[in-house]
Amino acid sequence: PTTPLPGGEAVGLSAPGGFVFQSPFASFAGKKARTFDLEAMFEQTRRTAVERSRKVLGEKCERMCSESEDNSNEVLSGPSMQSQSSAKGPAEDTDDDDDDDDDDDEFIGPPLPPGFKDSDDDNDNDDTEEEDNNPVKKIPDSHEITLQHGTKTVSALGLDPSGARLITGGYDYDVKFWDFAGMDASLQAFRSLQPCECHQIKSLQYSSTGDVILVVSGNSQAKVLDRDGFPVMECIKGDQYIVDMTNTKGHTAMLNSGCWHPKIKEEFLTCSNDGTVRTWDVNNEKKHKSVFKPRSAQGKRVIPTTCTYSRDGKLIAAGCQDGSIQIWDRNMNVHTKFHCRQAHASGTDTSCLTFSYDGTVLASRGGDDTLKIWDIRQFKKPLNSADGLPSFFPMTDCCFSPDDKILVTGTSVKKGGGSGKLFFFYRETFQKLYEIEVTDASVVRCLWHPKLNQIMVGTGNGLAKVYYDPVKSQRGAKLCVVKTKRKERQAETLTQDYIITPHALPMFREPRQRSTRKQLEKDRLDPMKSHKPEPPVAGAGRGGRVGTHGVTLSSYIVKNIALDKTDDSNPREAILRHAKEAEENPYWVAPAYAK
Repeated sequence: PTTPLPGGEAVGLSAPGGFVFQSPFASFAGKKARTFDLEAMFEQTRRTAVERSRKVLGEKCERMCSESEDNSNEVLSGPSMQSQSSAKGPAEDTDDDDDDDDDDDEFIGPPLPPGFKDSDDDNDNDDTEEEDNNPVKKIPDSHEITLQHGTKTVSALGLDPSGARLITGGYDYDVKFWDFAGMDASLQAFRSLQPCECHQIKSLQYSSTGDVILVVSGNSQAKVLDRDGFPVMECIKGDQYIVDMTNTKGHTAMLNSGCWHPKIKEEFLTCSNDGTVRTWDVNNEKKHKSVFKPRSAQGKRVIPTTCTYSRDGKLIAAGCQDGSIQIWDRNMNVHTKFHCRQAHASGTDTSCLTFSYDGTVLASRGGDDTLKIWDIRQFKKPLNSADGLPSFFPMTDCCFSPDDKILVTGTSVKKGGGSGKLFFFYRETFQKLYEIEVTDASVVRCLWHPKLNQIMVGTGNGLAKVYYDPVKSQRGAKLCVVKTKRKERQAETLTQDYIITPHALPMFREPRQRSTRKQLEKDRLDPMKSHKPEPPVAGAGRGGRVGTHGVTLSSYIVKNIALDKTDDSNPREAILRHAKEAEENPYWVAPAYAK
């Protein structure tokens, strides 16, 4: 007995006692393992695939040719394309035969119907040429949605880099979070908070990665929140008794503006009424990174009202109250690199500075009702300027379109003085291209997101509007307008429990309820039953209501005055009320005088 090995050899196994072990593989003796030729298998598969694709292509060709013949018979007048080609001379035919090989190399797949390719290409070219010639067509304003932030000015707007979430902040101290993918057509914010207590929100911005938010408010300490609104860090407050601002660790007066570094995700910039511009690191809240001190022509301290980074993050620009724009190299904080003394009127707040996407041009929105555009290499004179654009807010915005050809800004109006508008200017000539009447209040903030191609606007009456175009815009507002409002499920516990007492006397018997839904609808119309009780006021009072525990002495006194239950009726009548009882039952005065 032998045991076959994989190579086909046989080996016998014997035991010392004369026994021979039979191997379990003995039945395969003499048989060879099957070998596979992989190359042959691949070749066979390739041939089968080629044959199939030829067959499918042939069927498609026949179908399309028959369709084109039918169409040409119905629509076209005059000789068909095929008859024209057959009318060629024999010489042309032979040339075509020679060129067949080249054509086979170039074209893959079935031939297109006659006249199809040319017309389509022409249309595409016409559309693109028309858009290039008319930049107004690129403005996505055909549709709009309105988000109700509150009743006071929306003074800050921020969109994360992907365009999924919008944050709004206002003069009512609230910061609201809006998620386009999670919202339905009721357009409700999913979170509202007051990160800086009773300070107006000046600026909100997502970092370059979108994971944290910079909050600049009316106090001296900027805050950084995460995506869900939870605090990450708070800048330190500086020592206000030190004269040299370089030696303080943080700002000592109200902040005006702030923004993130475009490349370094941990660094951000703030400017304040203490006359400094400071850079910070998220991981070090105990001290600023560097300090930049704007100076007037006389070398005196001047207040920066807005600040920004250049697109590559190498320059820091600040607009100041003396009308100047001062630009430093980020790594050299002593002397300015570029400087324009009379950029705007002195004594006005320059409300916005922004660099173009190509980084060559700086736009400034002045408190002197102007919008100017500058080449910082030739900083003496603006490239272009537009005036007659009233601005009443210290944070009125301007921004560039995603293709860098249009500049956008909003205008302010007094109450009852018409509508606030959004103006679009052509960057090269500063010709006014277009305007949108937004609402009957000032337009404060504007933001044109490059990925979404949608325009966000914050107004003076508490609205945040989003303008979009269903064709040119992506995601954003398009996601939430298509979702129907969720029908609120009213809690069945609102109705009282119905106790069935069949043998009760008629006067105690409850009327039988037809259905809980009808009863719920009746209760909802009843103002007494559907009145929502006012929640208790936590902390300091607001909205005209006094807080439960007076935080200040004045609120404590106000609360005690409100609790005072003294009798304000006529004092003579108040005394004479007791006259009859005193006469009938003398106890104090009469017995004493009787003795």
